[in-house]
Amino acid sequence: MLKKLLRYGAMNTLAMTLLIGCSVGIREKAVAQEQTAQASTSSDIEAGTITGTVVFEGKAPKMRPLPVESDPHCVRLRDGDPLLTDTLIFGEGQSMANVIVHVVSNLPPVDHPVPTEPVVLSQHGCQYAPHVFALQAGQNIQIENPDGINHNVHLLPEANREMNRAMANAKAKFIYKAAKAEKEPFTIKCDVHSWMKAYCAVFDHPYFAVTKLDGSFTIKGLPPGTYDVETWHEIKGLGIRKATVTLEEGKGAEIKFTYARPTR
Repeated sequence: MLKKLLRYGAMNTLAMTLLIGCSVGIREKAVAQEQTAQASTSSDIEAGTITGTVVFEGKAPKMRPLPVESDPHCVRLRDGDPLLTDTLIFGEGQSMANVIVHVVSNLPPVDHPVPTEPVVLSQHGCQYAPHVFALQAGQNIQIENPDGINHNVHLLPEANREMNRAMANAKAKFIYKAAKAEKEPFTIKCDVHSWMKAYCAVFDHPYFAVTKLDGSFTIKGLPPGTYDVETWHEIKGLGIRKATVTLEEGKGAEIKFTYARPTR
């Protein structure tokens, strides 16, 4: 069932990219697509927690599988399973995966321990997994190649150092330290397979999350106060979503963010 959901979601991607991401006019409407969501507080939600979902409303576009015939190794690895772009992933009820949700104001002025566990970025079936991820400045990314074929990992950050490394076998792995926070998520691409892309956000705090297939997210550990929360999606034409949340003592908050096709 999960595989079917992933396939359905990915099959909706290319058309959305063509309709939304490739038009200069639509890209220029990104600011106009900013919308504010309403937040509600409740004592039933863990204190200091912001939780919620991100969904897509309206008719979902269709898409075609990506052509991978240029690399017979990828064809073999897919074993008849079409390679589908993962720019826009829908779960049940058109919930949206791979949306970054993060707090942008009134961040607690305390030191935040950096997680010691690395985030693992895998090259599996000639796709990156996860497609979108986030971590704290100073945290490591461990990049692996279970495909065991020739891949090239090209990290393109703004604040951190660029890295471009070939990976040719299944035992290959390396560590990349994201030492500094980034203003925007940066691209990781494969120079061998042009369709392979991932996006990495680096924050100087732990108050962020990436939505799961069911569109859910959870941000924990915030003291009482008022916070501005924003979303990010790789399709710029979809714009961003915002919400202002006031966390009271002993209460958490819930937000439902909604995306839709831009209006012409």
